[in-house]
Amino acid sequence: MKEPNPVAEGNALPHVVILGAGFAGLTAAQGLARARCRITLIDRRNYHLFQPLLYQVATAALSPAEIAVPIRSILRKQKNVSVLMGRVQGIDRTRRLVMVDQSEVSYDQLIVATGARHGYFGHDDWEAVAPGLKKIDDATQIRRQLLLAFEQAESTSDQELRKALLTFVVIGGGPTGVELAGAIAELARQALVEDFREIDPSQARIVLVEAGSRLLAAFPESLSRAAFAALTELGVEVLLGQAVTNCSSEGVCLGSLEIPSRSVIWAAGVAASPAARWLGCERDRAGRAIVGADLSLPNSPEIFVIGDTASVMSDGRPVPGLAPAAKQMGAYVAKVLLARVNGKEPPPAFRYKHLGSLATIGRQKAVADFGRLQLRGRLAWFLWGIVHVIFLIGVRSRVQVALQWLWAYATYERGARLITSPGSSGD
Repeated sequence: MKEPNPVAEGNALPHVVILGAGFAGLTAAQGLARARCRITLIDRRNYHLFQPLLYQVATAALSPAEIAVPIRSILRKQKNVSVLMGRVQGIDRTRRLVMVDQSEVSYDQLIVATGARHGYFGHDDWEAVAPGLKKIDDATQIRRQLLLAFEQAESTSDQELRKALLTFVVIGGGPTGVELAGAIAELARQALVEDFREIDPSQARIVLVEAGSRLLAAFPESLSRAAFAALTELGVEVLLGQAVTNCSSEGVCLGSLEIPSRSVIWAAGVAASPAARWLGCERDRAGRAIVGADLSLPNSPEIFVIGDTASVMSDGRPVPGLAPAAKQMGAYVAKVLLARVNGKEPPPAFRYKHLGSLATIGRQKAVADFGRLQLRGRLAWFLWGIVHVIFLIGVRSRVQVALQWLWAYATYERGARLITSPGSSGD
């Protein structure tokens, strides 16, 4: 079937507007490649980001360019898509308009996939001293902070300050927190261990704080224990059942326990984008829009909300905020719209297929949960690497990342140890 050319056919075709070029939005756009419609994909950045590997940028294992691809290059051969770089300010459901910067974009069908941001459980002031990890700017800021801490510790003669500079606190024991803590430990104990003269980076204190009773709460308990053991072996101090009561530039407080630190990283929670507020729809406690079985808003079948922006139930359980779930939602909505455009019956209600969960803790250390099959150690680590390389968009990115990992595996070196100025991508 020949792809439609909306430029040639004018504005007669239905206009599908997609907000967000993350996993969900991009998958929806690609799923409509042969649909007789015009598509406008809007994102405030010009690239698609592979978020699962952001922590490797933050810990100097990869550079930003290795996990991000320009949106226009991904969709250059899809003639029915136009890409608009801009920041969404609001949505007018009555007039079917999206406000983007100083302009308005009309839609016939709207797909909202604007993702999530850091959630600080009512303590938004902590963000200034405990950055989260959701975008490239976050990762390069954290990388700068980590590397500067070692440099400043090398140059100071104040022993208390040096101790605080060499204490790194990660808040949150989910996959991101576990992966970050393990990567920081490897950075200090392997990559940097011979680079300094006044300090011993291997003596750095890495603390992982989790308010719950175990790490990786979504994994089976046996894999949580394996992750705990692997982190402990790397020298990470894991504090379970400890809720953060305060964050400041001096460190963190866990009730009466104070941990002086100049490097605190937040991996404890996320909150939805403001999309539900723009839409004026019902939302859950995390601010996500509550959608129906076909991922559309109740009483507004022309509006779909997917990915981390949506509160979705499947088989009576909430769909997790994972990349595979976002991709499945994007593909499903594309099928619904294809059926509408072609005058066919819509597909059955959305059902999430859990393909498994993976988390890496360090060199040859990872856990994998595939239901009845559970893996840990070296095999899980190799599987984690293969899966992440396969899911990267673009042959160039896959080759670069694979080569970088092979180099790091053979030499213990990290190739992106650049301290860049704030706001610089550090490519």
